[in-house]
Amino acid sequence: MKYPNLEKLIDIIAVLRSENGCPWDREQTHKSLRPNMLEEAYEAVDAIDDNDIPNLREELGDVLLQVVLHSQIAKDNNEFDIEDVAKELSEKLIHRHPHVFGKAHVDSAGDVIVNWDKLKQEEKTYRKSILDGISKSQSALMSAQKISKKVVKVGFEWDSVESLKDCIKSEYKEFEEAVELGDKDKMEDEMGDIFFATVNLARWYKIDSEQALLRANKKFTKRFKKMEELKTKPFEEYTYDEFNDLWKKAKIELEKEN
Repeated sequence: MKYPNLEKLIDIIAVLRSENGCPWDREQTHKSLRPNMLEEAYEAVDAIDDNDIPNLREELGDVLLQVVLHSQIAKDNNEFDIEDVAKELSEKLIHRHPHVFGKAHVDSAGDVIVNWDKLKQEEKTYRKSILDGISKSQSALMSAQKISKKVVKVGFEWDSVESLKDCIKSEYKEFEEAVELGDKDKMEDEMGDIFFATVNLARWYKIDSEQALLRANKKFTKRFKKMEELKTKPFEEYTYDEFNDLWKKAKIELEKEN
């Protein structure tokens, strides 16, 4: 037995789902576990971002639990089992790495990506559009980034970064016009265009939009918590100028700590 703990985990999940197992586990379905799958994946990403290796080991275990549990549910429904999942993944990896398992030649990681996309298209012949297959469950920001990257691969791109920046300015102008009209639907529509164009600007400079926003969220949260430490009265009593001064002070304090 090469991986005894992995096989033990599979057996444990089977017992939990059995007739004399755990009532909670027995009640679960693919749909009921959907929030758990997302939550565990995000917690694993948090551990990666924090470079917390011990916690990453634990969080990857929770992600693995979801994979094994979903596989057991499918097995109970006579759909597939964990072996089918592993088999399909193994075949996919071998097929998409012909430079490792076959006779194809690549010179760079970029070549690998090009081949990967080509082989993926060959596998997904049922997809009619290059935009088919984009996850509907991921964040809107990640979807925008994926859409942008896909259409650029077939040449649908701004002719220069300056024209892209002009596009963003134009979207802001259209948003302001919607504000003047008091048209809420139009405002939302134009704000979406601003977001989408900005995602494209990030892509142009090879910046991951999701990571950039996560960093901004983290930075803001850290500074605001420092403001909470430094405040001398309830926030409700602060004026705009006092808030601005406190924000600057918090920024300086954090820079000193780093």
